[in-house]
Amino acid sequence: MRLLSVNLARPRSVGYTSAPGGLTGIDKRPADGPVAVAAPGSGGGSGLAGDLIGDPLFHGGDDQAVYAFAREDLDGWEEVLGRELPNGVFGENLTTAGADVSGALIGERWRIGPDAVLEVSCARTPCRTFAGRLGEMGVLPTERGAGWMKAFTRAAAPGAYLRVAEPGEIRAGDRIEVLHRPDHEVTVALLFRALTTERSLLPRVLDAGDALAAAALEEALEYTAKYAC
Repeated sequence: MRLLSVNLARPRSVGYTSAPGGLTGIDKRPADGPVAVAAPGSGGGSGLAGDLIGDPLFHGGDDQAVYAFAREDLDGWEEVLGRELPNGVFGENLTTAGADVSGALIGERWRIGPDAVLEVSCARTPCRTFAGRLGEMGVLPTERGAGWMKAFTRAAAPGAYLRVAEPGEIRAGDRIEVLHRPDHEVTVALLFRALTTERSLLPRVLDAGDALAAAALEEALEYTAKYAC
């Protein structure tokens, strides 16, 4: 497994986001050279130096410090959308090769480069800004009447948010090494389905314990207390 690119935001104001001032950092492009990665803190922000979080109310912070997406999944969406999708186009910080990102376990730890260690924390959920970024606010060419967010949700391969366990520098070409895989079966994809289309799965995600992002853990606990027998 390796890192194909480290992608940083090119901030711009757009009409398809509800972020303050219409500013978004979803337009990310591959960086030249090494990029420092560190925990941004609970107040928000990106874990990558030089990156922008346009809407810190819903994005960024320790549990969403870094977003990773597999190049293999981008290639699949190229076929669906009928156009080229460059690294970073989904707003991902890390574009990977050879990694089943959505199949990673919550709490799984990756070493990237010589020093940085990242921990899988939660799944990315699609939003209006994401659809607007791709110019897919309406109909997909292969799915009459189906919007981008619906199609992305149905695919259930959302990519993973990661927290920074140990800071360091990362760059394109770095090896990705799995240092730790927890003893449970809660993958990013399963968590995504539980938070979106299959709410009855929420009690199962509690097996991941404190490795879950705080918001996901709270949601799973509330659902389980209300509905689980």
